[in-house]
Amino acid sequence: MGMIKKNSFISGAGVYLVSNILNAVIPFILLPILTRYLSPSEYGEVAMFQTLLGALGAFIGVTFVGAANRKFYDANLDKKELADFVGACIQLTIIFSLLVFLVLFVFQDKFSEWLSLEPSYILFAVAVSFCMVIINLRLGQWQIRKEAFKYGALQISQSLFNMLLSLLLVVVLLKGAEGRIDAQIFTSLVFVVIALLLLKKDNLLNIFAWRKDYLSEVLKFGVPLMPHVAGGFLLTTVDRIVINREIGLAEAGIYMVAVQLTAAIGIIFDAINKAYVPWLFERLTADQLQEKQKIVKLTYVWFGVILAGVILSFWIGPPLIVLIAGEQYAEAGKVVGWLALGQGFQGMYLMVTNYVFYSKRTGLLSAASISSGILNLVLLILLVRVFGLEGAAIAFATSMGIRFLLTWWIAQKRHPMPWFSFIQ
Repeated sequence: MGMIKKNSFISGAGVYLVSNILNAVIPFILLPILTRYLSPSEYGEVAMFQTLLGALGAFIGVTFVGAANRKFYDANLDKKELADFVGACIQLTIIFSLLVFLVLFVFQDKFSEWLSLEPSYILFAVAVSFCMVIINLRLGQWQIRKEAFKYGALQISQSLFNMLLSLLLVVVLLKGAEGRIDAQIFTSLVFVVIALLLLKKDNLLNIFAWRKDYLSEVLKFGVPLMPHVAGGFLLTTVDRIVINREIGLAEAGIYMVAVQLTAAIGIIFDAINKAYVPWLFERLTADQLQEKQKIVKLTYVWFGVILAGVILSFWIGPPLIVLIAGEQYAEAGKVVGWLALGQGFQGMYLMVTNYVFYSKRTGLLSAASISSGILNLVLLILLVRVFGLEGAAIAFATSMGIRFLLTWWIAQKRHPMPWFSFIQ
């Protein structure tokens, strides 16, 4: 049985890794094309739209996806009850989306000026964020069942559709930044329909059931995590807003190129974590000291691999930027190493945050994320004014490192592990 579970983890991680790599290769293929058809300012517009999506995710329902995933592990839960629970998640996502839409509708001109985006795109971002939550609900229900192939098929199909549509609008029809943003909007609208149909096909969707107990449970899980997600936004996305305001839209576009390049590191971490979570939760449920010691040893080995990769990125990052994006984005090479260090801390964070989610006591996690996010914002404003783009990357790496250490401490509080007594 142990060998079967181990092989399940390895094969699952392999499928997720291949899926995530293919999913990352698609925008990676787009990167050298878009940087030659879009000026840094136009690329900055695309960056601002993606930044807005990151901000809205904290309030529209991304935390409800985690509630649906965690519900699967409750004892004596039948499929109809889970379908009702998924329906409750979608009901709340609709409500939160409408509230956010109303706020943005009232202040759309202000947000448009702040983000350098057309007012219509401010409102369309709400629809895209809603669609992303529903699609992630579908993906999450496959992940917890270890159906990695189905997960990968939908994920890759969505990215491929987005790429082809972007090429049509940007390269063939020469629509510029507008074409790239329109491709993202239309792709999300198409794939949210597919996600809903697939949830219904597997009898995992009952959107018309009104269960107050489930609505309350989703809110209790998801709302305390909203500051956590908002803190993640302040850590990983707000830098583009500050750069746009302090230096300019073109510099935000240059910075975004470096962010997308280093995001490839995050793809690997995300893939491993997707397979790791079910494997870890099974062992935490078994509650055996020997297994916990083994988990800790493997975690420390993984930390070492991550840090070695970060050191390498400082050396190969600058020439890689010029090779991929072209000379007009060469300045992005100055920040690649620091951004890779921040991504490295993200990978280490994922290895410890799962214990907090397993405990279902997520309040302190939000406190760690929001405090780290606020620190990042303060460092951003200070360092960007002194060091320019490099200051933004240093602020990101520093804040991500602090969040990792805080989360590790919280994880030990919520679900103790033998971090200092792992030698058998």
